[in-house]
Amino acid sequence: MSLTEAAVENRPADEPPHRRTPRFVAAGWAAARNGWRQLTSMRTALMLLFLLAVAAIPGSVLPQRAVKVEDVQGFYAANPKLAPVLDRLWGFDVYASPWFAAIYLLLFTSLIGCITPRLRDHAKALRTAPPDAPKYFNRLPQAAVLDQPVDEAAAKAALRGWRTVRREQADGTITLAGEKGHLKEAGNLLFHSSLLVILIGVGLGSQWGWHAGRLIVAGPEQVFCNTVQQYDDFGLGPQVGAGDLPDFCLELTDFRAEYRADGMPISFAADVAATDSAHGDLGRHTFSVNHPLRLDGANVYLLGHGYAPVLRYTDAAGVTQETVSPFPYTDPTLTSEGVAAFPDANGSDKTKQMAFSGIYLPTKDGPPYLRSDHPEERNPALMLTAYRGDLGLDAGIPSSVYDLDQRQLDAGRLKKYGEPKLMRRGETWTLPDGSKLEFVGTRQWITVSIRHDPGEPIVLAGAVLLLVGLPLSLYGKRRRVWLRLRPDGTAEAGGLPRTEYPGFEDEFRSLVERWQR
Repeated sequence: MSLTEAAVENRPADEPPHRRTPRFVAAGWAAARNGWRQLTSMRTALMLLFLLAVAAIPGSVLPQRAVKVEDVQGFYAANPKLAPVLDRLWGFDVYASPWFAAIYLLLFTSLIGCITPRLRDHAKALRTAPPDAPKYFNRLPQAAVLDQPVDEAAAKAALRGWRTVRREQADGTITLAGEKGHLKEAGNLLFHSSLLVILIGVGLGSQWGWHAGRLIVAGPEQVFCNTVQQYDDFGLGPQVGAGDLPDFCLELTDFRAEYRADGMPISFAADVAATDSAHGDLGRHTFSVNHPLRLDGANVYLLGHGYAPVLRYTDAAGVTQETVSPFPYTDPTLTSEGVAAFPDANGSDKTKQMAFSGIYLPTKDGPPYLRSDHPEERNPALMLTAYRGDLGLDAGIPSSVYDLDQRQLDAGRLKKYGEPKLMRRGETWTLPDGSKLEFVGTRQWITVSIRHDPGEPIVLAGAVLLLVGLPLSLYGKRRRVWLRLRPDGTAEAGGLPRTEYPGFEDEFRSLVERWQR
């Protein structure tokens, strides 16, 4: 029979029935208390912390929708059978999954239940004076009998830095008790409290934070405004709506890149003009890879850059169109591949739409025209292939702006038109129907990540607390010493380390020597 059941059985017989606790209720309370003790133990907290780290592994291995939805679509295309199974298990939304949230909340609860009573006990220990000396010092790990009388004032001076208390007995015996090393427990509590602070910051950021990505081309007509419709990809927290985004617009006015002779980058810097609807001009700003642009409510991080060829096409009817097409780079020398499309070429006839697919080489002096010699524009070359036909833009099916629609090519609705052409800046290409394409030049483009994380300062504070608390927890040593001064002039001392402390013997011996001097 358990203690709870025995207590129920041994209730007084004259106790009113309505005041008696049913057995199943008492057993339930006992099970709940035991479960709470297990959950709030340090062992459970460490296990949950390890489990949280393991649960985060799929989030770093598998593509996540909140980071880049295109990678998830690519995983679906490469693994059509495995991807749906992983999706049902929240494999592409790991950090928003119920099982990750359950581990997170259990760890949060465990840390609170573990830290709270220890904080209370530590605060009580700080207010409590060191205990009185034991009767027999020879039972302590360290003990010594001093061979000469000890002055009380000198003994107190030797205990400077210790929490000391003086006690005097009726027979005139004086005992000095000293205690040191409370910073160890304080550091331990600070370390575990910092984990709690970090969890709070991460949770706050996941709920009220947001992030987005955007490619911005230089030029006044390419201004980017901070709206969901203009993002290339984005992820909003559950508590964030499209109307909660800060109001600002950015225009890329200049970009500067510095390279070594072998093409390795040295520095990148982007100049932007910022505006908003309320105050108008917000000034001109410069930001780089490790120095983001900090605006009210958002930070803008520079991720990459490249070139956008400017092409001017004049169709057979003499109608001229101009396009600025960002070409994504494919290697460190900024060799770029992309497409420039002219869907309005040759009137309303969809079968005569024009597109040019090719490779842009920032520096290339001669063949083969496959890879640039340097990422800086020194002798740019543009190798283009013309296509004519239905581009498939009216089908209503999303497609990449950097590639031709492969379905149109496979169906024969879009075909090559003439031979490939190598063009230098300022050159004009005349096609078989008399239309012309001019390579006007290039513009710089940058990719930026726009983020807002309200939990970021809280996580930073937690990290600082962790770095402060961890050394105190590891290197702090709690110990106690006592010095007993008898009326006949004899003295004895004892010491007790409260934690594992191999150097306590030397410290105690040094203290005894100071007392004897």
